[in-house]
Amino acid sequence: MSNSVVPGSKRPHVVVVGGGFGGLSLVRKLKRADVDITLIDRHTYNTFQPLLYQVATASLNPGDITWFLRAVRAGQKNVRFLKGIVTSIDHQAKVLSLHGEVSVSYDYLVLANGVTTNFFGTPGAEEYSLPLYKRSQALQVRDRLFANLEEFAINGQDEDLRIIVVGGGATGVETAGAFAEFRNNDMPTTYPELDRARIHVTLLEMAPHVLGPFDEKLRDYAQRSLLKRDVDLRLNTAVKEVREDGVLVSAADGTEEFLKAGIVVWATGVTAHPTVLDWDVPQGRGGRIEVDEHLRVKDRPDVFAIGDIAIGPDPLPQLAQPAIQGGKHVAKLIKATTKGKADRVKPFKYSDKGTMATIGKSSAVAEITHAPKLTGFLAWIIWVALHIATLLGNRNRFATLINLSSKYLFSGSHNAIVGETPYVVSKHKLEITPLEKQKAERRVLERKAAAHEQEHEHQS
Repeated sequence: MSNSVVPGSKRPHVVVVGGGFGGLSLVRKLKRADVDITLIDRHTYNTFQPLLYQVATASLNPGDITWFLRAVRAGQKNVRFLKGIVTSIDHQAKVLSLHGEVSVSYDYLVLANGVTTNFFGTPGAEEYSLPLYKRSQALQVRDRLFANLEEFAINGQDEDLRIIVVGGGATGVETAGAFAEFRNNDMPTTYPELDRARIHVTLLEMAPHVLGPFDEKLRDYAQRSLLKRDVDLRLNTAVKEVREDGVLVSAADGTEEFLKAGIVVWATGVTAHPTVLDWDVPQGRGGRIEVDEHLRVKDRPDVFAIGDIAIGPDPLPQLAQPAIQGGKHVAKLIKATTKGKADRVKPFKYSDKGTMATIGKSSAVAEITHAPKLTGFLAWIIWVALHIATLLGNRNRFATLINLSSKYLFSGSHNAIVGETPYVVSKHKLEITPLEKQKAERRVLERKAAAHEQEHEHQS
């Protein structure tokens, strides 16, 4: 026996699957429309994915970048939230089936459910690497990092620890840069017993450059900035296999090498969720749902797809702006359709506002439409301001501003946001003498002096 979820009025019922950028953009645009809305998501929160890597590298709390989806009703009474996973869609009856024998009827359906990690069939990648696409995954990366560091602080001081990031796109570059800055700036103080030179951050990329979609000048700047932070940058390098203790890679000349690693972060590639296969919708490249010039699903009247999950005649980048603009367009079309004016709505046209990526403190690249290409401090300031402004909710903006300010503006603060780590059992007799403590403290002071001198030389 199934539970049927239907609106209490006779107004058109708009069902939105997915509470990401596109889904929320559409819901809010229908605030004053004469419709009832049901927002469905498998999570009760929206995740601001562009800052997930900051959670993974212990700079932000997960709550800083997540927003309670039910809070959308605070300023909009024609929407209700339903937590669930869509298992199938009956397009003739206009009914969605959710896991747990729940059904939802609709007049208009908008699929804005996003995508998931694509491992490209790489052996061992799904089993042993850590994706960076969800809040839980970011926390897993963070906790693995500190578990490794605590283990090495007791038992691995004579060994090397490698952190591997797979993928030279914006997420990979930002994650590798953040790991490197943590190693360079924080670890000399917080982990003086570890030799910084034995902690490696490796970025793997199949292409001959990082940040492929960006201008060549910006790609070159990003590469120099990564190398300046001592990131072990390996271009023209393919991942052949991910193992429990590292990665087997292949260079352009075909030579293979095994890189032992404690952490492998998979920051490349996305694809549609497998559940979409059961939704009876046409799928194109990467499993994305095929749509027309109005973002309407092909051969499915009154069904739309927006954001990363959609692919139209002119494929759009899988970024926040196409999803936001797509949500607004479909909302406009639905409102016009309910008034019998759908023919007055022009086809969707994406307005490219540009894109950006950060490598670390005072270092970023920005391609902003109708503006010069930017690098360095100015691009970084714009990146910080834009990301804080785009967050949902003032509490999130305020908390993120405080935490990022603590990280970037106050050099004396090394307070990482950590979770629980397993208890470490020493594999040998551990005795810390006063002399060893003095040596460790001396090493920290020497590293700080060297870093200060290097920064002074760079400024002069």
